Amino acid sequence: MSIKRMFATVAGLALVAQGAVAQSKPTVAVLPWTNSALGAANADLAALGKGIADLLINAMAANSNIRVVERDRIQAVLDEQKLASDGRIDPQTTVRLGKIVGAHHMVTGVYITELSKNTIRLSGRVFNTETTEVERGDFSVEGRTDALLPLVDQLAAKMNSGLNLPSIPARDQEQHASATKKQEKVPFQAVMLYSRALDEQDRGNKEKAVTLYRQAIAAFPAYEAPQSALKKLEGK
Repeated sequence: MSIKRMFATVAGLALVAQGAVAQSKPTVAVLPWTNSALGAANADLAALGKGIADLLINAMAANSNIRVVERDRIQAVLDEQKLASDGRIDPQTTVRLGKIVGAHHMVTGVYITELSKNTIRLSGRVFNTETTEVERGDFSVEGRTDALLPLVDQLAAKMNSGLNLPSIPARDQEQHASATKKQEKVPFQAVMLYSRALDEQDRGNKEKAVTLYRQAIAAFPAYEAPQSALKKLEGK
C-alpha cells in the first residue's frame, strides 16, 4: 500500500470513528411546552411555550457530551406530521416523534405564570423512546418571571443529572456560565417578544417575526437569542 493510500485509509477510519462517537452520544429533543394558565392569560402567554423550549435546548446544548436536536428540526417534523406545535401531543406521538428525529429522550412540559405575583413554574417530564415509558416526570423549578433564563438553566441541570446524562465538561461549563451571566437580567418582556417572534416565524410570517425580534433586542440590547435568530432569518 502506498503512503498516500495509507493516509487516506487512516483518515477514512478516523471519520468513521468520529461518526460512531457522535451517534453514541445520548440525544435529547425538546417539544414546545404547554401553557397551563386559565382564562385570558392562556392566550396572552401561549407563545411562551416555544420560547421556553428554545431556552432549554440552548441550555442543554451547552453540554458537548450529549446531542440536542435543533428547534428548527423539531418544528419541521411537527409541520410534516401536521401536529400541534404547542406541546399538546399525546405520549405515543411524543415517542414516535422522538424516533423520527433520532432522540433517546423526549422532553415535554407545562408552565404556569402568575404575572401579578411575578412568578412562573416549569414542570417537565421526559419520555424514553426505547422503552416508550415516562422516564422521569418530576422535573420542576419555580421562581421569578424576570429571572426566567437562570430558571431554565436550573431545570437543564436537573435534567442532565436526573437522566444520568454525561457530565458537562469543565470547559463547556465555564463558557456556558459566562454566557448565562450576561443574559441573566433579560426581562420577561423581551423573552415574550422573542417567543412570539418564534411563533410567527413558524407560521411563515417572516415580516412579523423580524419586527418582533427587533423589538426583543430593543427591550434588551444584549439579548443574544433574538440577535442570532434575526441574522439567520435575514440570511446575514
